[in-house]
Amino acid sequence: MRLHRWAPVSNHLHAYNQNKMAFLQWRRFNFFDKEAVKNPATDQVFDLLKDVNVSACTSGRGQLVVGDFEGNLYFINRQMELTAFRAYEIRVTHLTQLKQHNLLISIGEDEQGINPLIKVWNLDKMERGSPTCTRLTRAIPGNKPTPVSAFAVHDNLNFMAVGFENGVVLLFKGDVTRERHSKSRNVFEGTKRVTGLIFKTTGKDVILFVVTDNSLYTVNITAKDTQMKLDDTGANPGCVVMTDASQDNQLVIGRQDAVYFYQPDGRGPCLAFEGVKLQLHWFRGYLIVVGKDNKAMPRAPVLGPHGMEMNTVTVYDIQNKFIAYSAPYPEVIDVMCESGSIFIFTGDRKLFQLQEKDTQSKLEMLFKKNNYALAISLAKSQQLDQDGLIDIFTQYGDHLYGKGDHDGAIDQYIKTIGKLEASYVIRKFLDAQRIHNLTKYLQALHKSQIATEEHTTLLLNCYTKLKDVSKLDEFIMTKNREVDFDVETAINVCRQSGYCKHALALAEKHEKHEHYLKIQLEDIKDYQKALAYIGKLEFEPAESNLKQYGKILMSQVPNETTDLLKRLCTDYRPIDKPLIDQVSLDGGIGKIQKAQAEEFIHIFVNNAGKLTEFLEHMIEVQPASSNLVYNTLLELYLHDMVHEKVISARVERERKTLELLKNPDANYDIDQALILCQMNNFKAGILYLYEKAHLYQQILRYHMEHNEYVHVIESCKKFGQQDPQLWVQALSYFACKEENCKSQLMETLTHIDKKNLLPPLMVIQILAHNSTATLSVVKDYIVRRLQMENDQIAEDERLIKQYKEDTEKKRIKIEDLKTSAKVFQASKCNICSHALELPSVHFLCEPHSFHQQCFESYSENDMECPVCAPENRKIMDIIRAQEQSRDFHEFFHNQLERAPDGFSVVADYFGRGVFNKVTLITDQTGKGASNATGYR
Repeated sequence: MRLHRWAPVSNHLHAYNQNKMAFLQWRRFNFFDKEAVKNPATDQVFDLLKDVNVSACTSGRGQLVVGDFEGNLYFINRQMELTAFRAYEIRVTHLTQLKQHNLLISIGEDEQGINPLIKVWNLDKMERGSPTCTRLTRAIPGNKPTPVSAFAVHDNLNFMAVGFENGVVLLFKGDVTRERHSKSRNVFEGTKRVTGLIFKTTGKDVILFVVTDNSLYTVNITAKDTQMKLDDTGANPGCVVMTDASQDNQLVIGRQDAVYFYQPDGRGPCLAFEGVKLQLHWFRGYLIVVGKDNKAMPRAPVLGPHGMEMNTVTVYDIQNKFIAYSAPYPEVIDVMCESGSIFIFTGDRKLFQLQEKDTQSKLEMLFKKNNYALAISLAKSQQLDQDGLIDIFTQYGDHLYGKGDHDGAIDQYIKTIGKLEASYVIRKFLDAQRIHNLTKYLQALHKSQIATEEHTTLLLNCYTKLKDVSKLDEFIMTKNREVDFDVETAINVCRQSGYCKHALALAEKHEKHEHYLKIQLEDIKDYQKALAYIGKLEFEPAESNLKQYGKILMSQVPNETTDLLKRLCTDYRPIDKPLIDQVSLDGGIGKIQKAQAEEFIHIFVNNAGKLTEFLEHMIEVQPASSNLVYNTLLELYLHDMVHEKVISARVERERKTLELLKNPDANYDIDQALILCQMNNFKAGILYLYEKAHLYQQILRYHMEHNEYVHVIESCKKFGQQDPQLWVQALSYFACKEENCKSQLMETLTHIDKKNLLPPLMVIQILAHNSTATLSVVKDYIVRRLQMENDQIAEDERLIKQYKEDTEKKRIKIEDLKTSAKVFQASKCNICSHALELPSVHFLCEPHSFHQQCFESYSENDMECPVCAPENRKIMDIIRAQEQSRDFHEFFHNQLERAPDGFSVVADYFGRGVFNKVTLITDQTGKGASNATGYR
């Protein structure tokens, strides 16, 4: 319950009437256990105060404090042990026990007459068995002594207020435990007795509530004692109390017609508790009211023979609006709240203790009466844990469900979401008649964000069965709404139920591209929108979705699909994205995103024309496209060429195909291209590819197979330089023909003879198979070859004779060097051509002679003639090469197989001494054939 500002009187009367009616409906319970306090020493009823004439009571810090009219103070601790001391000579009138400090502040009289004294007792310091009095102050407003009627101390120990019967309020400011530095002033002056004083701190302000017999004021003692009148009606002494923080620390005043609540700025609501109210107390959120009862009982003998009035003690739960306890007691002197209990001190000097039942016991009492609403309210106010609350909600829901109140039951079950298994509730409401309740529960389940896919499916099915499109729109279409369901499940359910519009909107909003496209293509069949949607996506999703749905789009909207593919495979940007982005504006180079064209070839099935257009575009903008792109385009060209019936168009297609093959940037696979050309019998392409692959034999064979004599000869002329064997194959080809090929044979033989490609004998053997090849065809060739061989034989004989003579001369010269003396008659140096002088160097080779100085300057080796050294070095390199080549058996065999004349290769190797051991003739100096021995 919270207070509000002042309202018109008519509003308060209306609220009063409403509260009175509501109060009559407040239920009564017995949530407190009553027990008479016993004396622990005797285990009998506590009667240690039976002879005490009580004047004031208070409690706090674990003890009850009682003052009497003889000036004594009595302390009762938790063990019900009694201690006492004399505080005043005459009487005690007022007591206050501070809650946060172990201080007791009392007002009483030590002298006859009106002379009230304030004493502050430090209960932690004892002197001679009594608490220490730290302050003694007279309570007199001005110079006129007046009895004290009300008393209050602030918990911060800086303010103490005393109210008097003449309507004056005296405020002491400063440390209340010390009289020094404490100042006093009158903060309020009225005409009626002050019946109540209570402090309240609001922010930085300290407010003092002043209650008199006929009025209620607030005094802001921190703001120049500013006064504000709250009500024209006051209260009797004892009928003023302050609530705790759970009720916003409100002032409560009890009057005969009702109980009123106040804040510093005005009156709030009231509770119509009728009857004479003697006392008000506050305990743990409960308002305790002591009122009059007309019943009577015999008075205790010690107090006289007259009957004793009965008072009713009622405990109200203000927040939950029920009576927690009510019972009559004889002339209640005071009610004290301490140690978690309520102590009632009655006129017969007995002490009763009210112990609050535990929360579980109270809840069980409410459950037995099926009062679940109150149980829930009580559990919340008692700070019951969440599991306990859930259990109450569940029981309450089950109770309402059993009564047939399905709407109320579902409201309770909704409160259990997150704790109670959802299936427990759902099973109860699966009946078609309760689909509204089930829908409400499932909605709450989704708002709690703990719904599963099955729950989403069930909720959407409920919407569709109810045909509640507005709810479906609210659940799905609302913008800027937090998603509390599984989107894919919702899309699937809407789609299956025929709500494609909702499924489409949901898929678009949450960027479920695959679902969006499936709905557009399979259900709505709006291919243009589907293609436009793909064009707005970022590169990766656009690429993947076009791969997946490209076939169906190509079959329905081929032109637009082809255009999108061209964008995707060159420099893709979403269609709604600006061409110039922030990166470009900042001077950076944007990343080019493009797909691989070959990955989309499969979607052009049954649409070769668009595939050709796409591939032509790709090789135009990207000449370095993959070989699959070129191979596919070549295949398309050949297919179109073969099936073209119009001659002119066919010629154009052949030209286009050959142009593709001859394109230097074309990255096609030559083997596959050759197969394609052969399959489609594209002659120009076959011959070009043979030539490009250097397959000259295949070119010749192609012409031979087609009996194209002229082209056979032209091919041999064109490629004979690269492969001379073409002429040999041509000779064999023409030799096998029974037709008159004399001119071709003559031309072929001319080239074979010119290049010496075949021995004459082999030529004759080849021509022997042709019946049309007469002797006249080969006569000139044979005569010419025989003449050439005779000339060669003569030349070889001459060389043999010359080599023999040279060899003999060398042998004679070597022998002469070995056996005869050599006379050096050279008169000039062979290097500087000057007259030869000693010391000199002589060599046996020519002989050659040198100045020693010239020899040392020009010679690389002291044992070798500088003049003969270059020639000797050549000879030695040849010999070493011959020695190394003797081991090159594999090289020899390979060369022998490739050579057109194997005999000449063998003769060459014989000539280089590969097949015999070379013996080097050495002179006496150990030098080789150069005879490079020198003398000095």
